[in-house]
Amino acid sequence: MALVTALRRLTHVRLREYSRRTAMVTSSAWLTARRSFTGGTQPLRSSDKVTIHFINRDGEKITVKGSPGDSLLDVVINEDLDFDGFGACEGTLACSTCHLIFDEEFYKKLGRITDEEMDMLDLAYGLTDTSRLGCQICLTKSLEGMVARVPDSVADIRQSKDGSA
Repeated sequence: MALVTALRRLTHVRLREYSRRTAMVTSSAWLTARRSFTGGTQPLRSSDKVTIHFINRDGEKITVKGSPGDSLLDVVINEDLDFDGFGACEGTLACSTCHLIFDEEFYKKLGRITDEEMDMLDLAYGLTDTSRLGCQICLTKSLEGMVARVPDSVADIRQSKDGSA
């Protein structure tokens, strides 16, 4: 019995030492990688940003800039735009509250639409031939000056039938 206890303690000590060494090596490697990764990067200049014009439900035009690679939902969140109910599922492709309507010119530049996005768009109010979900549209320089219209109403299960929260 004493031998089993001694072996357990020895294994526990060695496991603890191994974990500590692994953590130090991983931490050291991470710091080295982080230093080399961040050392050469520069913050995005405003000239690297993409200008987007949103038309909200009231018809007001709101112009903002977003970084290439950001989704339109990211831009709405980062710029703190107040589009009621917009992005309820936080970009998980589980709702249609980030439904946007585009001009034909820009709609053609948005890229391929997935079956999953099509399924969610089927639930959107005010669906048009140029409708897409903002969480699925990533900014590129070719989308500079794009106009995205927020539909008049939104399908948001968090709201009751009378529109109250």
